[in-house]
Amino acid sequence: MIYLRLFFEFFQTGLFSVGGGLATIPFLTDMGARTGWFTSGELADMIAISESTPGAMGVNMATYVGFHMGGIPGGVIATLGLICPSILVILIIARFLRRFRQSRGVDAVFYGLRPASTALIAAALLEVCSIALVDLSALFGGAVGSAFHWKAIVLAVVIFLCMREKHLKKLHPIVFIAASAVVGVLFQF
Repeated sequence: MIYLRLFFEFFQTGLFSVGGGLATIPFLTDMGARTGWFTSGELADMIAISESTPGAMGVNMATYVGFHMGGIPGGVIATLGLICPSILVILIIARFLRRFRQSRGVDAVFYGLRPASTALIAAALLEVCSIALVDLSALFGGAVGSAFHWKAIVLAVVIFLCMREKHLKKLHPIVFIAASAVVGVLFQF
């Protein structure tokens, strides 16, 4: 039964998360809350690991959750659930797009998908920030001083500023990921 539920949950996520891996985060947040398969802290860890390992972020997270819940078969089933909608949609589009390539309706659909995927990515950004940079429960509970994860905020600002420098932009993203990992380890001491 867990395998069917994994497939169904990730099929829904794959069907509606237009915009790539970051767009899956709001769906995964909801999934974790509904199913209890993972906490918001575990989701933050999944995001960090998925971003720093090869492969598509959404697929990496589906594989992780599936493996966590059902071993190797669970990982495979969750991953298939996530990618099946994309494959089906691409096959359907490829079949009909040649006929409707100049269609105003098709253009309108793609025009509508752009802001939707932007909103999903923005929601993911806010979710990640609320997990990694601010403890919202402490903030709303009145403990303003302890609500902010100052080390994480400083690290995020430094990485953001580094990415604005032309000569640093030329560095491979793995350099920033590795540097952030080293700083994270150092922050633990």
